[in-house]
This record gives sequence, structure tokens and C-alpha cells, in this order.
Amino acid sequence: MQGHTVEKIGGTSMSDYEAVRNNIIDLNRPPHALYNRVFVVSAYSGTTNGLLEDASTNKPGVYALFANDDSDARWSDRLTEVADEMLERNRSLFSDEHTRRQADQLVNDRIEGIRNCLLDLQRICSCGHFQLEEHLSTVREMLAGLGEANSAFNLALLMQSEGVNARFVDLTGWQDTTPLSLNEKIKKELEGYDFSKEMLIVTGYAHCKESMLSSYGRGYSEITFSKIAEITDATEAIIHKEYHLSSADPKVVGDDRVSPIGRTNYDVADQLSLIGMEAIHPKSAKGLRKKNIPLRVKNTFQPDHDGTLITNDYVSDKPCVEIVAGKHNVFALDVFDQDMTGEQVHFLNIQQIAQECKVSLLAREHNANTVTLYISSGFQGINKLKKRLQDNYVNAEISSRKVAVISVIGSDMNVPGILADVSNALADDDISILAIQQGMRQVDIRVIVSNDSYKDAIRALHRKFFEQNKAARKHKVA
Repeated sequence: MQGHTVEKIGGTSMSDYEAVRNNIIDLNRPPHALYNRVFVVSAYSGTTNGLLEDASTNKPGVYALFANDDSDARWSDRLTEVADEMLERNRSLFSDEHTRRQADQLVNDRIEGIRNCLLDLQRICSCGHFQLEEHLSTVREMLAGLGEANSAFNLALLMQSEGVNARFVDLTGWQDTTPLSLNEKIKKELEGYDFSKEMLIVTGYAHCKESMLSSYGRGYSEITFSKIAEITDATEAIIHKEYHLSSADPKVVGDDRVSPIGRTNYDVADQLSLIGMEAIHPKSAKGLRKKNIPLRVKNTFQPDHDGTLITNDYVSDKPCVEIVAGKHNVFALDVFDQDMTGEQVHFLNIQQIAQECKVSLLAREHNANTVTLYISSGFQGINKLKKRLQDNYVNAEISSRKVAVISVIGSDMNVPGILADVSNALADDDISILAIQQGMRQVDIRVIVSNDSYKDAIRALHRKFFEQNKAARKHKVA
């Protein structure tokens, strides 16, 4: 299998069929360019939130309501709402009644199959011998797969109606009783297809022994995408998103102020993924790096732009900052205990406890008597960790507060005075630095500021490293 690309289409892009049709797939391509592409698709924007939960608004989806059910049927009503939203989208997508009925049948069959399964599970667990908690992760996996099945099946039908030899490839394992490993699942389901003559539309969720959501969280579709690229020896892996991989988040800095990165390397991509402004899930980049498969991030709505190409060997022509990124609502958890002085093992012990509590660590630091962990998990995870730490360090003072983590990142930032530039840029905007870290690899500088200063800090640093330099160049040319 050579000469093909594997391309992931994000949820926001999938919600705009005209953009997918015209800007990504582009039916005007010659056959060799129209085919030789495998598309891995996310669920339509908002669908997975309805099926699971909305992390940004805390609105519960079907899973959250089912997991906390107090014998009412709110989860069933929410499932009906999600089904109605899917069917309404089908009505807007399919003008041909026969094709729309095919799309509706998949939704109706799976919605009712899920409903019956959850009702049966509730009845079984009501007798006391079976514990619902033991099955919740499986319920979560089953619900997640519905979103991608709906979007992938629809896109395959739409392409077929346009005369494209498109094939729906369902990795969700619906009614599959023999789960395989992710690699085995991909190899089995893609076996026998001719990429040069068939356009594969693949679900971003894959039912496998690893349990996608438990292992990778909501970034599971990027795992599926990168694994397919790795296993099939793709010439390039491409992610289509609603925005460019830019010098900063355009929602924070402004569309007119940011610019696409253009070129960078996997080292930078890893730093971005750590703080949530991911180019690709950090656990999925390993295979692409080892296989030396380039990754390209493109803007769906600017199809003529080459986007940003990520490779192993790229280093900027001269040392510079390539991107300013950050994450807010991060918990800084301090463990202060003078008994730790001179005993380095405590730092490792505290990290181990954090790992056992399954909290997401963004960064860590320590001095003689204090260990600080920067954690992106919610209150429940933090409180569990605090209790474990207090049990193990009875004399310690343990405290936490919300902060923002801001990173200045580049493939080569070995620039004299860059640390001073970061500090001065924040000081000029009256932003206090709570902590600062710079690694020997010279690829990132991490700054901790108050949670309220998140946006102001990103804007100040972007202004320093991008907007002022751009203005200076314009002035010089003039």
C-alpha cells in the first residue's frame, strides 16, 4: 500500500458538508488524486458531547445521566434528543428520500439497540449481585462509537451519490463479540481494499481491547488516524481542522493577528499536545515519527493554503519562537514538608501517587522541601490526590489553586536573552510570574501565571514575539 495519504476530518469541519465536499475531497480532482486517500472522520460537532458529556459547560450527556441515574429515565430522554438531532441533520443532508432512509436506518437501529442494552443493564444491576460501576467504561465506549458511525456512514452515502466509489469502514465494533487489538482491528477491516480505486471513509472510533476512551480520552480519533497511517505506510498524514496551526489561538489573540506556523517538527507538536493545543495526540505521534511519516495540519476553509508541515528533521533557519500556547484552569498543587529536605525519593513517591490517582500532569517541579504538581484534572481527581498525599505525608501542608500555564515554543529557541524577553513582556502588562521553567533542549519556556491572567499573558507574549517583529519589518521596508 503505497502512494496514499491518510486524512482526518475534525468534527467542526464534518458539520459543514459543502466545505468537506469542495475543499477537502474536491470532486474535480483527476481519479489518481481523488482516490489514494483514506478519510478518518470525527463525529459531527456537538454529537459526542450529547452522547457523553460537555466538558466546557458541564451539561450531562446520555452517559453522564446514565452513570448517575436515580431510577428516572432522563438518560433515555437525552438519547431520544440525540437521535432527533441526528435525524434532523440527515434531513438537511439528503435530498433523495431513499438515501435518507438508509442514513436514518443506521441511526434508528443503533439508538434502539443502545437503549435496550442500557435498560437491560439497569435491570440486571438492580438485583444487587451486579455492580453498575463495573460496566460503565464499556457503556461509555459503546456510546462514543455511535457519533462516528453516523458521520462516516453519511459521508460515504453522500460520496456515492456524487458518483464516487466510496466505502464505509466501520471500526466501532457494533455487535462484534470478539474485540481485537487496535492494530489487528485496523488490519482486518482494511484488508482487501484497493486505495487507488476506492475511497475509504473510516470511523474515528475503533472498538478494541485497549478501550479507546479509557486509554486515550476524547482524542481517540487521532489515535485511529495515526495508526492507520502507520500500518498502511502512508506517504503523508493530514489533519483537516477549522483553523490553522497558528502562532497563537486565534480565539484569544484574534484572527487578524495570528499567522500559520508553516513548518515545524514533532518535538514542537509534543509540547503543544501536552498543554491541550494539540497538533496530534502525544501517544499517537510515536508511530508517525518512527515511520518518518510527515504530518500536515490544514485549514478546511482555506484549501489553497499548504497548512503546517510537521516532520522529524525540521529546524528553523534561525532560532526563534514559533508559537505561544497555553492552558487555564490548571491546578497547582503544593506539598510542603520540611521532613523531605535532602530526601529525593519523596519527589518520585509523590509522582507515583499522582499516577495512581490517574490525574493528568502537565508539569512538576521541586526544591528542598516542596513538590509542586500542575494538574489539568477536575475537582474530583484533585481531592482524591490530596487525600492520598495527606495520608502518606501527615505532617505536610498541602494546598492547591487554579493557575494558567503559558508556553513559548519553537524548534530552536537558543536565543540569548529570550528568558528576559518573556519576563519583560509580561511585566510590561503588569502580569506577575508565579513560576518559570526552561529546559536544556531549548524548545520551550513554560510560565505559570494567575488563572485570570491567561488571555492577557498569551496576548502579551504574542505581541512581543510576533506582532512587534512584524511591525518592525514593515517599518524597515517602508
